[in-house]
Order: sequence, then structure tokens, then C-alpha cells
Amino acid sequence: MKPSILDRWDHPNSNAAPYVIAEIGVNHAGNIDLACQLVREAAQAGAQAAKFQSYKAEKIACRESPAYWDVSKEPTPSQFQLFKKYDAFGEADYQTLARVCASVDIDFLSTPFDLEAADYLAPLMPAFKIASADITNLPLLRRCAAKGKPVLLSTGASSLPEIEFAVSALRRAGAEKIALLHCVLNYPTPVDHAQLGMIAVLRRVFPDCVIGYSDHVVPEDTMMSMELACMMGAAILEKHFTHDKRLPGNDHYHAMDAGDLGRFTLRCQVYSALRGGNSKNLEFEQAARLHARRSIVAARNILQGEVLSDQNLMAKRPAHGISPVHWDEVVGKVAACAIAEDSPLQWPMVTTGLGPEGAGKGANP
Repeated sequence: MKPSILDRWDHPNSNAAPYVIAEIGVNHAGNIDLACQLVREAAQAGAQAAKFQSYKAEKIACRESPAYWDVSKEPTPSQFQLFKKYDAFGEADYQTLARVCASVDIDFLSTPFDLEAADYLAPLMPAFKIASADITNLPLLRRCAAKGKPVLLSTGASSLPEIEFAVSALRRAGAEKIALLHCVLNYPTPVDHAQLGMIAVLRRVFPDCVIGYSDHVVPEDTMMSMELACMMGAAILEKHFTHDKRLPGNDHYHAMDAGDLGRFTLRCQVYSALRGGNSKNLEFEQAARLHARRSIVAARNILQGEVLSDQNLMAKRPAHGISPVHWDEVVGKVAACAIAEDSPLQWPMVTTGLGPEGAGKGANP
């Protein structure tokens, strides 16, 4: 059975590999067949969700809306112009994509950028994803929260008070399950801007939220930013996904492809196993506890009645006798019997030596 996004709240201490979202966004360029192909590739490579972006240019940006991305990679100078290139999909297209996701056992997600989109997407998705840029968009926060589904909120370009504002607004509007995804709104994000230490900060400041990471670092062979986020305990990971990283413009140049994702999901399974449990499990180390720890042993032949001391005792492996944690309880007592050199002491061999009544009686505390 595939992991559920709800598992992140229902089992907060689980060591399961992170829930990975392949952010297809609008890398399909308005081609529904390509969008379906990308869903299948993401599922085959191991993602738990395929995510899109649902918007209309007229509802998301004014016509005079300057670019905030690297224009050497995406030369479109206006947000409105860029969004207009890729806003072809409507409600019926997202219903189609949701069916394709279900057919390959992957969750369908799409970020709504207006209230109408939030309404028609709600029946199709197990959770809402809200973009960083809408963390102050109170009407949209309220509309998504009121749907009674988990809310995943990216925190790019946001201060902690702004994140607190959004979390409070979501909770007041009905959202019980909230995930915060650390994010940096640089497209692409330089390595020295990634600030993955914020994963730990968000976990400390918002202990009731699931914490994850949305990545915009250009992927190398190992996707180090995603790997480190995984090792730091990010429960949800999101990264843009494409069929061809060589394509110009939009989100291809900082996206992962199926090869990147496949290698990453395999490594995540290893990292999850390496992290192990949240408490020490000594079952795996019983042989070492018994044979590699030490006992109090006779450093030479000890006569019956001889006082046990630092001179005729020493600590040696294995731990088949009295543990040296009891050293101070043994030193000063008397040998209840002759003890051969190198023999581990047992409690019946130790006596207080206090008169006839103590003879032969062990000194086990």
C-alpha cells in the first residue's frame, strides 16, 4: 500500500522515507498528453504525488507585474506574460489528470492560485498546497482551510511572524493538519542560499506542524539539497519535475527528471533505514553486550578468605561475571572460595567475611 499524505500527521515519529511531490507545475506547456506522460514518469520513478499549478493569468497578476526569476534562464519580463503562456488548462483537464494519477497509484495535487480553483480542485485532492507567494493571501488561506483537508504551505520569502500569521489564519478557518515546507524563492536557488537549517527552526517554532522542504536548487547527480533535507528529517519533499532539463525557460532549468527522482527515492529508502528508530534498540547488540563488555576477574589465583582488592582483581572481557560497575561493592569483600586466575567472579564467590555466620554467604547486593 502506497504511503498516504495523512501518515505524516497520523504517525509523526515514523521513520518512513519522506513523501515526495513531483512538482510538474506547468512544465507540460499546456499539452495534456505531455502532462499525463509526466504523471506516469513521476509515479514510475517513485514519487508519492504529482502536483500541478492551477491559475488564470488575469486572476494571479496585473499586466504590469515584473519578473522575479533569473531572466537569463526565463526571459519573459512580466509575470502576467509568463502566466498567460501556461494557463490553458481548466477544470476538466485537472479532472483528467486526477484520473490518470489514480490509475498509476499516485496522489494528484494542484496549487490553486484563486478561489475558484480552490473550489473545483477540492474534490480531486487529498490535501491543498499553497504557494509561498500566497502566505499573506488571507482569502485564499481561508478558502483552502475551510475544505477540511490537510494544508501544505511553502514558506519562501517569509519571516517567522508572517508564517505564524498564516498558520493562525489556517487554524481559525478550520485547518487541523498543516505542513510547513521550508523554501527559498530564488529560481534557481544558489547552494549558499538554501538555508536548510530552517527545517530545524520550523520544527522548534511550530511543533504542531509537519515540516518539509520545497527545493529550487539546480539538481546535481545526487541532488544534495534534497538528500540533506531528507537526513534532517523533512517529512515532505517537493521539487519541480520535467521530462527534459535541457528545455529553455519556465521551470525546466532547476527541475529534476525521472532519472534524478528514481535515484533519489532509492537513496531515501537507505537513509530512512540508516536513521532507524527514535529510541535505542539494544536487541541488535546483545552479543556485544554479553561478550565485548567486561567482568570482574581474578588477576591471579585468589585463596579462600583472601580480601579482594585492586591488586588481585581486574576487569576483562567477556561480561560473563560480575559487572565492573559493581567494583566498589566487591573491593574490600572476602573470597568465599578459591578463585583461579582469569576466572570471572560470580556473586556467590564474594562474602562479607564478618565472622562464622558470614562464611560462604554471597554478597550480592
